[in-house]
Amino acid sequence: MIAKTPRPPYYAVIFTSLRTDVEKGSYLETAERMLELAQEQQGFLGMESAREECVGITVSYWESLDAIKIWKGHAEHLVAQEKGKSLWYTAFKTRISRVERDYEF
Repeated sequence: MIAKTPRPPYYAVIFTSLRTDVEKGSYLETAERMLELAQEQQGFLGMESAREECVGITVSYWESLDAIKIWKGHAEHLVAQEKGKSLWYTAFKTRISRVERDYEF
């Protein structure tokens, strides 16, 4: 699904990850819970995600850098981040970008 974002400017958090084969700790349930929590956060605009085999890319959209910072520090999100590092990912990279322009078809 393509996120319905407002007119720019807004921010995109691009999370690219390489998965392990570990399902311990319920990766899918945690990912679903993180989406539920993010949707409750002030400033959250939407999300898009794709995974092919072990590589995944998730892009979340936010109104401001402050909203992103608050989400990064959310207590339950911090627990999920630690599980990601210890169980689910062999590597990941997070990029934060300001969206200046968008268009659609």
